[in-house]
This record gives sequence, C-alpha cells and structure tokens, in this order.
Amino acid sequence: MGVIAWILIGLLAGIIAKALMPGKDPGGIIITMLIGIAGGLLGGWLGKVIFGVDSIDGFFDLSTWIAAIIGSLILLALYRVFTGNRRHA
Repeated sequence: MGVIAWILIGLLAGIIAKALMPGKDPGGIIITMLIGIAGGLLGGWLGKVIFGVDSIDGFFDLSTWIAAIIGSLILLALYRVFTGNRRHA
C-alpha cells in the first residue's frame, strides 16, 4: 500500500479507536492520525507474531482494518496512561 493509503487508514483507525474508547484525550487530529498509523503497523506486526498471518494485505481487506483498529486501541490506551495524568500548572 502507498503512503496515502497508510495515512487514510491511520486517520480512520484512530477515529474509530477514539470512538470505541470515549473520554478526554490530550491530542488532536494529528495525534489521532499518528496513533492510527502506528497502530496499523503494531496490529500488523502482532498479527504476524501471534497468529502467523499477514494481516496487512490491502486497503479493502478486513484484516487490515481489524489490525489497524486493534493496534490503535492499544496505542491509544498507552497514550492515555502516559499523557492523561499531566496537569497544567
């Protein structure tokens, strides 16, 4: 897949992850997109390591979207853990 497809999947996977994990996040659309892109890569890697499958095949494959969303959920949870407790002085 091309870079544009990764950015689009990342943006949408990040938005879906935020919808599945509602709450206040210290980040905007750029952070959402970055979490989604990294989540897609993480999800694809986990799919390969755990299940031995190539879970990132193409833009319209369901496995690509599931991997991206699961990876995004994991990274969003970690992001909230590390940045959610900061207070402005």
